[in-house]
Amino acid sequence: MTRSSLPHSRRGALPEAEAHCEGFRQTREAQRLALVEDYVELIADLIAEGQEARQVDIAERLGVAQPTVAKMLARLAESGLISRKPYRGVFLTEAGEKLARESRERHEVVEDFLKMLGIDERTARIDAEGIEHYVSAETLEAFRRALIKGIPGKG
Repeated sequence: MTRSSLPHSRRGALPEAEAHCEGFRQTREAQRLALVEDYVELIADLIAEGQEARQVDIAERLGVAQPTVAKMLARLAESGLISRKPYRGVFLTEAGEKLARESRERHEVVEDFLKMLGIDERTARIDAEGIEHYVSAETLEAFRRALIKGIPGKG
């Protein structure tokens, strides 16, 4: 299939370079922060469940190797988001707790919005795990408004 035979699905002309660049910049920033947010959110969840947030538990729940977790925990400590104590688990700093709360709130809004659209609970949870990192404040606010108002004709 040649490029000229591909269906054209883009709406209108390309945006101005500066505006186009901004979308890609925001996506790269979201990708950079996504892992950090996933880690602090999981650490907060483990602690809230009455468990210690241990490296082995974090690795198991994220499906990654312990050395990968060790590297990220070092980054989080350098960033002031976690503290570690010898022979103990990982603890969130005040900044880490704030980031975990914000990430959890975004996740819940996105997940609830998807469920309101009729997406099953499991799929909504999984999809929200990715979308939460990329949704803008404006879109998130629109999701909140839609959740309050509901979908016309649904229910």
